[in-house]
Amino acid sequence: MIALRPLTDADVPVIKAWPPYPPEFAGLDYSLRDGGWLDTYRNNNGNEVFAAIDGSELVGFSLLLRDHNGSPEFMVALHPGRIGGGLGKTIVRLTLAQGFSRPDVGRIRLIVRKNNFRAQALYASLHFARTGALTKEVQGVPVEFSTMEITREDFS
Repeated sequence: MIALRPLTDADVPVIKAWPPYPPEFAGLDYSLRDGGWLDTYRNNNGNEVFAAIDGSELVGFSLLLRDHNGSPEFMVALHPGRIGGGLGKTIVRLTLAQGFSRPDVGRIRLIVRKNNFRAQALYASLHFARTGALTKEVQGVPVEFSTMEITREDFS
C-alpha cells in the first residue's frame, strides 16, 4: 500500500542514487540529481515535500510548491524502475488530497512537458484541465510545457 510521509534528509541521497530514467524519460532525470527538484525546492519556506513509500521502499516523491496566490504547483517523480504500473496515479491522488486538505487551497496547478503524453493523459484522467502553454529553460535548454490545473470541486 502506498503512503505519503514528509520527505526526510535521509531520503535525499537515496533518491539521488536511483538509476537513470529510461530513454523515453531521459529529459526528466535532472529532477532526481544534484541541483534538481529536491535541492531547488525542498527547503523553501511553505513548500511541502512528500516521500511516497510502498512498505519500507521509497518509490517516489511529490512536491506542493507554494506561490503568492495560494495555488500550489504540483510536481511528482517516480523511481525509474516503478514507471508504468499505476504508481504515479496513486501518488498524484494522495498529494492532491494533502493539498486540498488546506482550506485556503482552491486549485492546484502543474506544468508538464508537451512531449510527455503519458503524463498528460494521467493528469487529464484525474480531471486536470489544460490552461495554456509556456517555454521554460531547463538545464540551459528551452523546453515547451503545457500548463494544467485542477480545482477542489473537480478533485472531489
